[in-house]
Amino acid sequence: MALTRHPAVAGRFYPDTADECARMIGSWTASPTAPCLAAVAPHAGWYYSGATAILSLSGVASYNPETVVVFGAVHVPDMNRASVYHAGTWHTPLGPLAVDAELAAALLRESPDATADPAAHAREHSVEVELPILQHALPSFHILPVMVRPGEWAPRVGAAAARAALSLRRRVAFVASTDLTHYGPSFGFEPAGHGVAGVRWARDVNDRRFLDTLGKLDPQAVLADAALHRSACGAGAVAATIAACQEFGRPAYRELRHTCSAEVEGDLARALNSVGYAAAAIDVPGAA
Repeated sequence: MALTRHPAVAGRFYPDTADECARMIGSWTASPTAPCLAAVAPHAGWYYSGATAILSLSGVASYNPETVVVFGAVHVPDMNRASVYHAGTWHTPLGPLAVDAELAAALLRESPDATADPAAHAREHSVEVELPILQHALPSFHILPVMVRPGEWAPRVGAAAARAALSLRRRVAFVASTDLTHYGPSFGFEPAGHGVAGVRWARDVNDRRFLDTLGKLDPQAVLADAALHRSACGAGAVAATIAACQEFGRPAYRELRHTCSAEVEGDLARALNSVGYAAAAIDVPGAA
């Protein structure tokens, strides 16, 4: 039986019909983003993070890849270092997306840290919410979903994915799906105090330190910052993406937007809880 993944969070994190998805995406005002090999994008509900995510995802779409490797954060039980959805089809409200099974097989041969485990993806949202945004801008492409837990193996997985793509002469782009600091009583994390002062610290200090670290494009430093400061839920995905880009040459970083859910809601002066969001592009001159 062919593998098929149906949407797990459509109708909650984003609309569950093609027309409603297109309408919501069309409401986000954004200047066209220059093509980029890789994007860092948030994965919260579109109301909060969609207008940020589109900034970097549109750059990946402009790159016109044959396959987009989406490195996802892990919010569900998953004991694998990296769980690969290795074949079949993912469905979104905008239609089906075929998994690049040839690239998946090459990655699994290249990386002992990666495991074929479609079941691990069944309820995870971090890959899913990015896909309709990509589809809106790039109607035809394959995907390779890879959930990556944070750990010293994450850069190895990213590098292996890039080597697999290069061996197949596949034109690929990469997406690192992550949110930033989850702050407040809802998340059990208030090191800078309760209320607005803490929420501002999360955005201006904790997120900022992580983004400055990301800008140096050092995957191990990204993992260390997130582990020490709880500054990103998808540090494994980010580290994998950086390492993947390094296989193509000398990468360069562009930050496109940084905000948080309290700011999006216009409630920064009263908020108790907030989650950080950022869009960033990673370019590799000559990779195109």
